[in-house]
Amino acid sequence: MENFTYQNPTKLIFGKGQAEELKNEVPKYGKKVLLAYGGGSIKRSGLYDQVLSLLKEIGAEVSELAGIEPNPRLSTVQKGVEICKNNNIDFILAVGGGSVIDCTKAIAAGAKYDGDAWDIVTKKHTPSDALPFGTVLTLAATGSEMNSGSVITNWETKEKYGWGSPLTFPKFSILDPVNTFSVPKDHTIYGMVDMMSHVFESYFRNTTNALLQDRMCESVLKTVIETAPKLIEDLENYELRETILYSGTIALNGILQMGARGDWATHNIEHAVSAVYDIPHAGGLAILFPNWMKHNLDVNLSRFKQLAVRVFEVSEEGKSDRDIALEGIEKLREFWSSLGAPSRLADYDITDENIELMADKAMANGPFGNFNKLQKQDVTDILQASL
Repeated sequence: MENFTYQNPTKLIFGKGQAEELKNEVPKYGKKVLLAYGGGSIKRSGLYDQVLSLLKEIGAEVSELAGIEPNPRLSTVQKGVEICKNNNIDFILAVGGGSVIDCTKAIAAGAKYDGDAWDIVTKKHTPSDALPFGTVLTLAATGSEMNSGSVITNWETKEKYGWGSPLTFPKFSILDPVNTFSVPKDHTIYGMVDMMSHVFESYFRNTTNALLQDRMCESVLKTVIETAPKLIEDLENYELRETILYSGTIALNGILQMGARGDWATHNIEHAVSAVYDIPHAGGLAILFPNWMKHNLDVNLSRFKQLAVRVFEVSEEGKSDRDIALEGIEKLREFWSSLGAPSRLADYDITDENIELMADKAMANGPFGNFNKLQKQDVTDILQASL
């Protein structure tokens, strides 16, 4: 196990009716609040009116940033930064899923910087301050509600990068499973693919003696696998939504990553794909991850075999380790397909036209991946296999 320091300052407020806690939490940070959200879903569900009513009760002065995209864009971050600076905002409240929260993190850091927020995303500038912010989560997926990471797309340059800062942990996050009832089936599926992908990124590592971390990863994966088919048939089932909501948070709040550094190459490749084509992030992961697995099978065959046996319950009888590992990968593909997730880039009408461009964008910062360092040819092969 690697040496590690773990600190997560986010206050997690979980359960039915917990939005009421806004009245206790928001006043700690000031009265001038920027309410950040995405499309119209929080208005259709009634959550927007509920949040505004609660903010009104505490005398908050509310500005709004609406229309944050599923792959949040730099232009929207810049708009939010301008609102914060022009209105002397004290606190940002992100109401939505991971994209809204990711955008909010960039706004929070950008509001305390005199330059362009893209400098922060590209790590040319290290934030020294950030506005405090909290979240009301509406989608189980990214774990952004309890981590410091963010992914932002510069649509003009077709670049998409992940970044993070110790200053961009939410002060609090309110997770009420009821607020995820209105999430449609396709986005519910994407969310579950995303959280499983986060666990896989942690699971594929070269760290030794991480036995507990392995078992924790496996338990989250098995919980999602058991729950997902039931949930997509019963989207307003509180207990199922509750289980998936908590799984998404645990998948990427740092607990599974303690003492064991994960890979993250597949996410980097997907960022390149969706920077060019603006496809759903988790849709890209569903396509790419099994192909990344096959490409890296011989890096550590025993790890793929372990996943196959422990998580996908592949029988070992009469089979080679390689056959067991490949069967596990195929079972993952079959499971995601059974939910309705895409399996080929062709599902998004993506051809081999921009393979070279996507590979170049993935390689922008040089070879990457902690389980196996990928070169451009590796990325090209994985993309080709995903067509």
